[in-house]
This record gives sequence, C-alpha cells and structure tokens, in this order.
Amino acid sequence: MKTIDLSTATVRELNQALHDQVSNVEDREWVVTHSDGKHNLAVGVNEVLSIDIQGHAGYYCAGMNQKASITVHGNVGVGCAENMMSGYVRVKGSASQAAGATAHGGLLVIEGDAGARCGISMKGIDIVVGGSIGHMSCFMGQAGRLVVCGDAGDALGDSLYETHIYVKGNVESLGSDCIEKEMRAEHLQELQDLLNRAGFAHKAADFKRYGSARQLYNFKVDNASAY
Repeated sequence: MKTIDLSTATVRELNQALHDQVSNVEDREWVVTHSDGKHNLAVGVNEVLSIDIQGHAGYYCAGMNQKASITVHGNVGVGCAENMMSGYVRVKGSASQAAGATAHGGLLVIEGDAGARCGISMKGIDIVVGGSIGHMSCFMGQAGRLVVCGDAGDALGDSLYETHIYVKGNVESLGSDCIEKEMRAEHLQELQDLLNRAGFAHKAADFKRYGSARQLYNFKVDNASAY
C-alpha cells in the first residue's frame, strides 16, 4: 500500500505518480492523507487502482476516471467524477454541483446529498445518491441511470434523452419533456441491482420512474418555446 501525504507532496506529484502506474504498476492500493479540500485529486487515472482519499476533496475529484476505484471519506466540490469513463467512485459525504457531469460509464455513489445539475449531460454513467439532489439535475441526460433515494429539485430531467431516472422522494418539478413513466418488472430489477451495488437497503418498489416523452428529439417550430 502506497501512502501520499498532501501536507508535504503536491497534487501534481500525486497525480503523476498515479498516471505512472499505467506503464509500471508498483502498487494497486493507494491512500491519500491531508487532502484538506484540495482540487483535482486523482484525476485521469487509467489503471485498475484502489485509491482512498482520507478527507474532503475540492473541485473535479476523480474527473476522467477510467478503471480505478476511488473512495472519498468526506465531501467533494464541483464536478466530482466529471467525464468518468469507467471504474467506481464513492463519496462518503455530500457532493457539490455537477457530480458525474458528461460521464460515459462507471458507477458514482454519493452517500449524502448532491447539489444542482447532478448528472448533467450524462452519457452512460450510473449515479446513485443516498440523499437528495438539487435543481436542473440530469439536464440533457443522454444515457445511463440516475437513482435518488431522497428528493429531487426543480426541473428534473429537462430536455432528457434516454437516461432512466428513479426517485424515492418528492420531485419539486419536472423539466421540459420529462414525464413520470410506468415502473415495469425490468425497471424494478434494474433499480434493485443498482441499489444493491451501491450498498443501500431500499426497496425498488418504493421509487417512481421518470423518462423522456420524446417530443424534443428533433426540432419542431411548434415546440420552439420549450427549447
């Protein structure tokens, strides 16, 4: 196990050491201490590593992750796991805005709450939030699944494409072209599998499903005011 102490090492040195593992793996397990809310921790990792961040992280933690399993023992700032391609990121606390934004794959688990625009323009990532999410979440969500065990803020799923959204609590309002949909057997199974993977003891039957009404896929002048 390799330990990087950010009270003496720089973030650049941390990330370079993680990137160097692609060509020559020295350690599979990494611990980062004294993170103290620093930005850009463990970004662009492209190797099967386990990274344990012992504290809060700032902006863009675990951004562009590919293959690594990253756990943050605290809260994270804007853009956690942004543009993640694969792998696993778990936040033991809460997340600020744009968690999982534009991400193509992998699993992001946030045990607390997530701020506004959670999963904005998500393209295949699975996001499971143990608490509530803020406004404009899953805006232009294209693919993947967003699971919310608490409440959802205003304009959920605005201009949605094919992301599946599951919410257990209340939804303040739905965005343009987002509607409540029937929860069929395959959706119950899909949701339960995600809850189990995230380690949350909720029942899929307690959730509602939301998705696209498919009215904004192609521009129609009659719908101009909705864009």
